[in-house]
Amino acid sequence: MGLEREWMMKVLQYIATIVFVLAGIALLVMPSHAAVVAAAGFVPTRFTVVDAGTVGKPDVVMIPGLASSRAVWDAEAKLLAPNYRLHLVQVDGFAGAPAGVNASGPVLAPIVEELHGYIVAGKMHPVVVGHSIGGLLTLMLADKYPADVRKLVLVDTLPYYAVVFNPAATVETVKPQADAIRQQLIAAPADQFAAMQPTMAAGMVKNADAQKLIAAGSIASDRTVFANAMYDDLQTDLRGDVATIKTPTLLLYPYDATLQKDEVKYDAIYHNAYKAMPNVTLKRIDDSRHFIMYDQPEKFDAALEDFLK
Repeated sequence: MGLEREWMMKVLQYIATIVFVLAGIALLVMPSHAAVVAAAGFVPTRFTVVDAGTVGKPDVVMIPGLASSRAVWDAEAKLLAPNYRLHLVQVDGFAGAPAGVNASGPVLAPIVEELHGYIVAGKMHPVVVGHSIGGLLTLMLADKYPADVRKLVLVDTLPYYAVVFNPAATVETVKPQADAIRQQLIAAPADQFAAMQPTMAAGMVKNADAQKLIAAGSIASDRTVFANAMYDDLQTDLRGDVATIKTPTLLLYPYDATLQKDEVKYDAIYHNAYKAMPNVTLKRIDDSRHFIMYDQPEKFDAALEDFLK
């Protein structure tokens, strides 16, 4: 019983620390002008795409994070749609979307293959924007299919998130914990899981309205897809790959002095993670938590627009 309790505490600490979860159930509403699309006959089976931009303009693919709806990008869609063709992705099983084939087996690697298929079928060379685990998908895509992407924007993403929990972490040493986290997430009673979400959301975003949406979105997600995607994240280490990713990249990461007491050590996590990447620019956005687009929308949008030009 003591070991069980210890493991559950580690699960909660891990999730709260790396803060890469969720978006809102109310965010499932699409922009009124948007339509679910396929690219030249290519129909993804692991995610859906909404076209919220202007045909003929430069392509931008936007990928939300774990358990997040595409509508986490709603403000950015309104801002960018006149000058870009936006492809707003939502992973099946997240934030109320049906799980589909994501209901079993690996999640991240198959999504990367379908993102590649979607981009190739659409004859695109897009900027790809990813938040959190969506940023990891973005890095995985650029690593395996560098010709697919023109630029990358990573929002609070690390090449290997487990180092935040343990700086000495490796895929091998973390695997037992990853297995346990997956099993415990799937097995957790629905009422207990739901009861945790307001506290979890408060650790990820300061905006009070966004906290409610984020907590609701996690509850609406398919728990197995959620757990398997988290497992995949803990078993995906791109630290050795970033040196070969030459795509121009912007990393936006948050800083909240009320949570991160050691500013130098905190900054070093991000700078060390990307120091080998040749064409990356790191930009810290203060007074923000994981969902920078909610906590500091003006600064976030200004940085994004400037990099897209």
